[in-house]
Amino acid sequence: MESYRNKVLQAAKFIQERIKIAPSIGFVMGTGLSEMADVIEISEKIDYQDIPYFPVSTVQTHRGRLIFGIISGRNVVAMQGRVHFYEGYHMRDVTFPIRVMQTLGVSVLIITNAAGGINPLFSTGDIMLIADHINLMGTNPLIGPNEDTWGPRFPDMSQAYDGGLMALAEKVALEQKIRLQKGVYVALPGPSLETGAEIRFLKTIGADAVGLSTVPEVIVAVHARMRVLGFSIITNMNLADNLTPSLEDDIIAVAQRTAPKLKSIVAGVIGNLEKGEGL
Repeated sequence: MESYRNKVLQAAKFIQERIKIAPSIGFVMGTGLSEMADVIEISEKIDYQDIPYFPVSTVQTHRGRLIFGIISGRNVVAMQGRVHFYEGYHMRDVTFPIRVMQTLGVSVLIITNAAGGINPLFSTGDIMLIADHINLMGTNPLIGPNEDTWGPRFPDMSQAYDGGLMALAEKVALEQKIRLQKGVYVALPGPSLETGAEIRFLKTIGADAVGLSTVPEVIVAVHARMRVLGFSIITNMNLADNLTPSLEDDIIAVAQRTAPKLKSIVAGVIGNLEKGEGL
């Protein structure tokens, strides 16, 4: 049976034979955010289904392809869509793309998602800079034998989201006059959304936004010694005493409307990295 490490190496080799650039920055586009690819000067596109062992998304708006190109002068690889734990994938499958990025030489990961707002000071359409996270998915992608060449057995998660990159994102948002919230993201396994009692619990333990992704990828990125910057688009408000049904089409619509602002922030951050800030 093929080892997980060998599967990653085979996928990376397949990709390397088909690309002209070596990416240093990884970019993950979440639900409703596939059109953020517009910010990339595209060199190559590769469908997930064509890459050996690469997981394929089954969720609406997740296009399922890797895009290689340039943002603000820097080489990037962007995931146009991700896979989720709730789709039935093992955690190692969910984070397989991050291991491939690591093998390709990515050292900075910018990750995005659509999330429900819990902090009553937030509003639908806000962008939240992820300052920290809570893992309530009931498992961890690092469970099992540790691959020492990838990272340490017990990676420290006390500063999972890079302070320098967060400061840079806040600076860029201020310059662009885009309101940027900041808070704690909590990840649940899904796919069912939260009850009122669950929202009250999540608020009590310090969560500002809730979603069904991101945390597994961030854990693996930290294990891989990448610097991580995360953003959530608040696509709906989950106020425990005033809950309204959250419809998938509405969530996607809000993410798509807000994507241009987030795209502008991401391009600004990467542009500053080109000047030597944050790397």
